[in-house]
Amino acid sequence: MSVKQISVFIENKKGKLAEATRFIANHDINLKALSIADTQDFGILRIICEEPQLAEAVLQEGGYITTMTDVLAAAISDEPGSLASILEVLSEENVVVEYTYAFLSDKVGAYMIFRVDDNQKAAAALAGAGIKTANQEDLF
Repeated sequence: MSVKQISVFIENKKGKLAEATRFIANHDINLKALSIADTQDFGILRIICEEPQLAEAVLQEGGYITTMTDVLAAAISDEPGSLASILEVLSEENVVVEYTYAFLSDKVGAYMIFRVDDNQKAAAALAGAGIKTANQEDLF
């Protein structure tokens, strides 16, 4: 069970993030979640949206460099220790977490997005612990 995430490489210069998000909006792509990591020269904008293949095609046609990655979405409750519990389950199963970010959902409250070394192993471990994961359709 996984979700498609698009990574968009953008220059780390004034206005480039605004330009990229305006480009996305002008093509009627609604961002459900996003995260940005940057270095001195460039940033990686990671997005979750309803139609990732279409969004990636539009971005590439617009000259953006993109990659698509399968990530894991896990429902998370709004209480102390809920993230720690998920991370402990993954750690116990020797699943490596590369990065994570969250977004609000009107369906379950919030989801955490996890980039892990093995989505199937992580999803099985979380399911075994009673933690709900989602696929692309579940998010929309």
